[in-house]
Amino acid sequence: MTSAVNDGRSRIIDAGPYEVRISSGLRSEFASIIATVAPAHSYAVITDDNVGPLHAGPLMAALATHGRASLHVMPAGEAHKTRDTWARLTDDLLAAGCGRDTTVVALGGGVVGDLAGFVAATFMRGIPFVQVPTSLLAMIDASVGGKTGVDTAAGKNLVGAFHAPAVVLADVELLATLPVEHRRAGLAEAIKHGVITDAGHFAELSETLPDLLAGQPAATLAAVARSVEIKSSVVKTDVREHGLRKTLNFGHTIGHAIEHASGYALLHGECVAIGMVLEARLAERLGIAEEGTADRIARVLKRAQLPVARPESLSAEQIVAATRLDKKARSGSAEYALPARIGEMANAESGWSIAVADAAVLEALA
Repeated sequence: MTSAVNDGRSRIIDAGPYEVRISSGLRSEFASIIATVAPAHSYAVITDDNVGPLHAGPLMAALATHGRASLHVMPAGEAHKTRDTWARLTDDLLAAGCGRDTTVVALGGGVVGDLAGFVAATFMRGIPFVQVPTSLLAMIDASVGGKTGVDTAAGKNLVGAFHAPAVVLADVELLATLPVEHRRAGLAEAIKHGVITDAGHFAELSETLPDLLAGQPAATLAAVARSVEIKSSVVKTDVREHGLRKTLNFGHTIGHAIEHASGYALLHGECVAIGMVLEARLAERLGIAEEGTADRIARVLKRAQLPVARPESLSAEQIVAATRLDKKARSGSAEYALPARIGEMANAESGWSIAVADAAVLEALA
């Protein structure tokens, strides 16, 4: 993994077919970079009704100097990451006169990025798009990797496509407007990256949590950059998730099940935090993980003020039933990416994931 720029205030990370640019104050360059990397006759900015009022105005004005610019706003929240919203947005793009010479710009968190990316992947059979993440979770994880999609009544991210962005532009100063609970939720994915491949990153995150929770720019930029390096390195090795990329699903099989079963009452990062602890406990019960791995993960998550236990409102049976709907399920059984210890995942010889019987999962959840 190489970074073309690393001057302490900015990073440019090679993510394979595109770059991830991370900086403080990068928003002043958003439009010029977009026009250079993904030039178009028109630019369609997709955002939500939380982010739009905060950040869309300057971007729209700057893009208008490079071509036609149209703004398309969706309701905020995972509950709106649906095919209905996708259909409305594609109709809106058509009504705005967008064609194959359009670049979609996703301005927002993970929900906006996933949905706008899916719009771009399917509109006119595929047009360029740019990720401009505004949440910590999106900067650290959701904007990188080329996965796009929507949720359905049956489960999360069950309809989608792989569609790589032309570039990812992350300005950590935009996180100043991010509610603290969303900052905490984003840290769950960073902690996950430490667990799956880098014990040093895990330890550093634990040490710098106070600065990260306070939104300190230098600490945030360093954490975002290292997480992007980790995810990009994994994804470049296995773009379509046939092997190593499965390790990025640690915490997500149970986490997604909790999200879905709760009706998305919890933030994605909160569900992943719970999922990591429960899946690590499962790994210990199966004799896969070193004893104490789950407790080490739980201690750091608690310091980040994230939940680590199954919600009392959900039974173990409800969660297990929801895991069977996961897109990673095979032959009716959910597959799990499980740790061997902090910084190392297990099951390399079996493709980095393992099908676990429901009875074993029920015991871990109980």
